[in-house]
Amino acid sequence: MRAQPGEILYLDNNATTQVDPQVLAEMMPWLTEQYGNPSSGYRLGRLAAEAVERARTRVASLLKCQPEEIIFTS
Repeated sequence: MRAQPGEILYLDNNATTQVDPQVLAEMMPWLTEQYGNPSSGYRLGRLAAEAVERARTRVASLLKCQPEEIIFTS
């Protein structure tokens, strides 16, 4: 691994990690428009809860496990 002159070589990933551009693109609607609380009962919250469950299912599929084994934390 070599950094070019003036390029940042970030090694403190324990504290924070750069967001992958594909992840950021997927998250932008939830960060800017559809930011309902998934634990609430109002429409935006229900949409957010459905998205969380879809994400849980996708992650479980990638890891070849059951969705209920995936726990998201913040």
